[in-house]
Amino acid sequence: PPPAWAAASAAAAAANSAGAGAEAVAPKKEAVGGLQAFWKFLRPHTIRGTILGSSAMVARVVLETGKTPDWTLLPTAALGVLALLCGNGYIVGINQIYDVSIDVINKPYLPVAAKELTVGQAWVLIVVMAVGGVSLAYSLFGPLIGSLYAFGLFLGTIYSVPPLRLKQSAIAAALIIATVRGLLLNFGVYYATRSMLRVPFTLSYPTAFITCFCTVFALVIAVTKDLPDVQGDRDNSIDTFATRFGVEKVATAATCVLAANYAQTLLWALNGTTGPFFRASVILPSHGILALMLVRGLFRLRKAQCSMDAIQAFYRLIWLLFYSEYFLFPLI
Repeated sequence: PPPAWAAASAAAAAANSAGAGAEAVAPKKEAVGGLQAFWKFLRPHTIRGTILGSSAMVARVVLETGKTPDWTLLPTAALGVLALLCGNGYIVGINQIYDVSIDVINKPYLPVAAKELTVGQAWVLIVVMAVGGVSLAYSLFGPLIGSLYAFGLFLGTIYSVPPLRLKQSAIAAALIIATVRGLLLNFGVYYATRSMLRVPFTLSYPTAFITCFCTVFALVIAVTKDLPDVQGDRDNSIDTFATRFGVEKVATAATCVLAANYAQTLLWALNGTTGPFFRASVILPSHGILALMLVRGLFRLRKAQCSMDAIQAFYRLIWLLFYSEYFLFPLI
């Protein structure tokens, strides 16, 4: 296996080049066409996470099973990725429809808030993506994956849509995001890939690790995504941890949780039961390096006295580290 420092730095560099945390930076205001508005509507930083996560899970299944890829399955795999992107687009799209008044303050560059897309056009887009995604999931991968997919869309709906609008509850919002991006994505892609390769389903220890690790990470993303949005959330009575406790305290707590998340790799890599399934020489030093990057990011945020630029940089770092985990996953 590659040296741990090289694995960690390569993962971080690749994640950075993938555009980690793009949502935290508002693009310059300029005239946009329909395709560009649609692309912005899809929230590219979430698309990157979805594609990286699904690709890493597929790679891991191939490595674990030793099955030679059947290239005739490539169209099915491509349609599976399209289904994931449709689900992703539906969830972020319906959120923009119901968050227009907030986004005008917090994210005025988003296409619905910027009036690059009308609300009617946004509704057409999310309905098409929801129907197309559910149809693909059921037809390609059967009732279990289809049901999990529909459940993910349901969670995305109650997150944004009244009367429940669970995003107004900091705890409920975090749990929904963690469930969709941590549990459903990783388990669903793993199960679907084994099914597509006609390999009996067994949950491997590395897959259990990445699911637990990324679920915790998704919880932190759900909390830290509100750091740049404090003013707009207060104006619209949105209850977040950032509006309750302030940016610095939330960023510190998020860093502590993620540091503990990195530390728990010791249990997986050195445990007598799970240890043989991991490359300790890669997973431990690489995660140590990423944890140090996280702590350095917190110190920089504090040194800048939580300026908006520093908050956005810290949030980008969280996404960078999240992406890096998927780049590392096939190697550990």
